Amino acid sequence: MQTVFNQAQLDLLDMMSFVKSPHMLSELMQVISDYFAKQADEEIDRLWEDGILNEDKVESFRHLHERTPYQ
Repeated sequence: MQTVFNQAQLDLLDMMSFVKSPHMLSELMQVISDYFAKQADEEIDRLWEDGILNEDKVESFRHLHERTPYQ
């Protein structure tokens, strides 16, 4: 089986050649993490503005139990 990378994956692999220390890797990971956290925040804001997400919906998550039933 052969792995095929998309352009974003290839670009990240290319950038990794500039990472010369564990500290640099940690900083890069933090930047990527911050990016995805920002994207999630923006999506939550959009859902709230569109009325898809509201206080009642958020409160319902408090009582949500989605565990895999074991037999």
